[in-house]
Amino acid sequence: MRARAPEGRGPRSLRLAFICAGVVMVYLDSTVVGVALPDMQEKMDIGVSALQWVFDIYVLTFACFLLTAGTLGDALGRGRVFLVGLTGFTAASVACALAPGIEALLVARAVQGVFGAVMITVSLALIRQLYTEERARASAVATWAGVGGVALAAGPIVGGLLVEAYSWQSIFWINLPIGILALGALAWALPLGKGRATAGRKADWLGQLLFVTGIGSMAYALIEAGQRGWGSTLVVGLLTGSVLVLAGCLRWESRTAHPMLPLNLLRHRVVLMTCSVNFLGFFGLYGVIFLLTLFLQQVNGLTPVQTGLRLLALTASITVASLMAPTVAVRLGTRLAIVVGSLVSVAGFVGLVGMQADSGFGTYWWPLVLIGTGVSVVGAPATVALLSAVPPDQAGVASGMSQTCRQVGAVFGVALSGTVVQQRLHSGLPDVLAAVPLPDAARERLADAIEHGQTAGTDALPADIRQSVLRSVGDLMVSGLHTAVLVAAAGAALGAVAAALLLRRQGSGSTPVPAAAELPPRTSS
Repeated sequence: MRARAPEGRGPRSLRLAFICAGVVMVYLDSTVVGVALPDMQEKMDIGVSALQWVFDIYVLTFACFLLTAGTLGDALGRGRVFLVGLTGFTAASVACALAPGIEALLVARAVQGVFGAVMITVSLALIRQLYTEERARASAVATWAGVGGVALAAGPIVGGLLVEAYSWQSIFWINLPIGILALGALAWALPLGKGRATAGRKADWLGQLLFVTGIGSMAYALIEAGQRGWGSTLVVGLLTGSVLVLAGCLRWESRTAHPMLPLNLLRHRVVLMTCSVNFLGFFGLYGVIFLLTLFLQQVNGLTPVQTGLRLLALTASITVASLMAPTVAVRLGTRLAIVVGSLVSVAGFVGLVGMQADSGFGTYWWPLVLIGTGVSVVGAPATVALLSAVPPDQAGVASGMSQTCRQVGAVFGVALSGTVVQQRLHSGLPDVLAAVPLPDAARERLADAIEHGQTAGTDALPADIRQSVLRSVGDLMVSGLHTAVLVAAAGAALGAVAAALLLRRQGSGSTPVPAAAELPPRTSS
């Protein structure tokens, strides 16, 4: 296809609208899938660990390819790469909807994450390219962020409506008309040339491979620990192997001429603080989203729509607080804003300890609001501190590192929280089922099914015994939820400590990272 002029065709606002349509697809798929998990579990006959992977594989590949995506946009042309990302994401969504089993679904979700990372990273670079005036660019970026926030908040509601009206496949089919419309418009309107590419910048494919392998192996170990136990040969081997692979990745990044992850940035305490608080905040946030989705439908018996409406307390507070966070940062200062936001998150996580198997919405709506508000109040000041601390030519890669830490935190949050609940079920079910009038072999099969989140096997029990078993199972799940949110609270508290220790009271972002002559300018974020 012949490259068009850098300015493209049509009004910029139209191009921005269709770029944002692609962004909506990516952010929607990060939360829309949650309310569909119980329906997937029933229709595909899968366990909790498989559900963890449906959530995690998307976020994992998204996280791991954020840094490389910007380099590809610089080297091959941002408009062209964005269209490839949009095409790939739409096709992967169709593959998800058509998946005949869990294995095919996970592969398609992984591909979605890769192309989602491409779209998110390159979309911001495209906006910088299309809007050269500072004020217009700020307005466009605000639109981009606002649309993403609305998509994030709307995900549980949209997912609930689609699943109740159709089935879990519908949450992926919805991407097809959006993708086709946006692709057709942007193929005509976007500039496809390379523009102001970063001269000499090359993709670090070996570093990318080592990073994906290391993080993926660690996430797999955390998920499998729920079924096999922490002492199993597989889990210990995976954890050991992941540490060795990540150590090899760090060694490679310190030696290669074009590192995906410039290690000199991590020696700066503001960068280290930002990566830490982003990791810890999303670790707790996504763990709560995953567990609450299962809890509300499997324990409280809510429909997908009812679940989505209750989760709106969390997702809507994220959207609103994200808009307010810059003002909070100006009034309180960067360090105090991050500390306060982290402590608000701690209060929210601890508040969820009050939930019981029969708790109503009044018990947990306010902890969800606190969590969403706290995580969002932390995010904006941390980003401001980061961008103030690094030289302009390293702002892109530093921002990419921060975003990667967020997503990796989400991966580990879902993996560990699900494992905590599974282990609680594993340890408590023998006592719960001890009095059930079943042969030992049948009792063991029932325990295994319940541990994997499948309670249909209790239907054959007498009504009074079935209700007693389900109440006890609900109590075990809630106990696991309590442990998981306390771990999340400890992580958020650690984030507050990191901000207090690593940021100065005045001018915390004023000390630049030492110059690294070997790192070329980066303009993709």
